[in-house]
Amino acid sequence: MSVVPAEVLPGAATSVPGQARRAAELGPPVRLWPSLAAVYRAQLSRARVARIPLLFVATFQSVGIAVMMRGVVDSGPEAQAVVAGSSVLVVAYVALNLLSQYFGQLRASGGLDHYATLPVPPAAVVLGAAAAYASFTVPGTLVTAIVGCALFGLPLSNLWVLLAVIPLAGAALSGLGAACGLLAPRPELATLLGQLGMSAALLLGVLPADRMPGVVRFARDLLPSTYGVEAYARTFGPDPDWAVVLADLGVCAGVGVISLAVATRAYRRAAVR
Repeated sequence: MSVVPAEVLPGAATSVPGQARRAAELGPPVRLWPSLAAVYRAQLSRARVARIPLLFVATFQSVGIAVMMRGVVDSGPEAQAVVAGSSVLVVAYVALNLLSQYFGQLRASGGLDHYATLPVPPAAVVLGAAAAYASFTVPGTLVTAIVGCALFGLPLSNLWVLLAVIPLAGAALSGLGAACGLLAPRPELATLLGQLGMSAALLLGVLPADRMPGVVRFARDLLPSTYGVEAYARTFGPDPDWAVVLADLGVCAGVGVISLAVATRAYRRAAVR
């Protein structure tokens, strides 16, 4: 009996390299936007039931602050600052408070290991969760703005500016909230950092800036939500300076890019530990 090598059989010379070539082929690289959309839908469906009561609390709190300030402020630039600040406060409550708690608990419970096994980029996880949480702030922000304008007699003609303020200020604050949750060594500390950030947004964003001391004004300028508040407050005047409004929104966008990049890097570090 003679043994014939498989390589000399008819057709073997073409089939073996073809099989090896097909085995060596890898799947297509994971793209960011489809992964981001998948994470966003998953987070939106997961948080819909659990976060709606908390969103109601955030809206009720912001409307209550506007009503309380009505007894202190009558009209003018101070009223504009109160309405704009209480409206953006809904975004700060969800982006800073809830998102920091979510990522802090996710890191403590080992939930990051689940995301690490999925074929999604780290940026898609952070951006998808941040976008899902920010989506819940749209109804509450609009309700707070409408109630505040009715209380202080301000026009509703430029309410559409909030459609730019919410995602840009939300991106900046969501990045900070996610970074706090991912960098904090314990979930309790992540909750504390989120609460402190929301308190800073409340005290520095709602109160009129001209009544604050110089040191507090400097701290106010460091808070990214301040520029969202200023952008919306400038639109209440009879002739808004849209160039300044765009500049304020640009600051929110720039801080959002930086903070989300920091949160993505923090996610990578936390996921490999």
